[in-house]
Amino acid sequence: MSWHQGLLVSFDLETTGTDVEQDRIVTAAVIRLEGDGRAAGQQTWLLDPGVPIPEEATAIHGISTAYVQEHGRPPATAIDEITEALAESLSADIPLVVMNARYDLSLLDRECRRHGVRTLSERLGREPAPVIDPLVLDKHVDRYRKGKRALQALCGHYGVRLEGAHEAGADAAAAAGVARRIGATYPAVAIPSPRDLHALQEQAAAEQAASFQAYLRRSGDPEAIVEPAWPLIPYQAGS
Repeated sequence: MSWHQGLLVSFDLETTGTDVEQDRIVTAAVIRLEGDGRAAGQQTWLLDPGVPIPEEATAIHGISTAYVQEHGRPPATAIDEITEALAESLSADIPLVVMNARYDLSLLDRECRRHGVRTLSERLGREPAPVIDPLVLDKHVDRYRKGKRALQALCGHYGVRLEGAHEAGADAAAAAGVARRIGATYPAVAIPSPRDLHALQEQAAAEQAASFQAYLRRSGDPEAIVEPAWPLIPYQAGS
């Protein structure tokens, strides 16, 4: 049986911005999904990140600074729970679906370090795996398709329903749906072992980063650096 026919756990964050080194978690969701797509369990978190939520971020996910100050949980406690939920799944070798994993997992790693919480890698004793990233897979199987590849665009392309975009639970469920559709559509990635799929994505993500880096240089931006590591950007002390 291929990974796309079995149990998956899907993870998503909504945050204060797009900088993994500086921005903070606002909401998180971890959803356990049976092989037929039914939700077998869901955990969600609302955090008070301890910093103002920029208006542009609120415009995307609808959560304001005032709201999290009234209803949000202390970040250290919530981040510990989020990370432990992911560690439990990965320790059991349940594939973890994360749309643009390089962003969500790296930001979670930095939040752990910021609040003195053990990171996901520390809990596992290794780098997070197996991870399934619909963004990396889609670029790998359909490299030359034009157009956007954000989650909403991928849902439209693969015929996956997305209710309540930019709500962490809805986005997590939709990401898992997209991943399953890719696995069902492309035999090249419908391989039995999620760990073999993880290794394939590591190589694919590095190739995609190199290609984008070359594009930036051709476009006259030689100073830009595209991070090739996946699914976790390595931490550099002092960053």
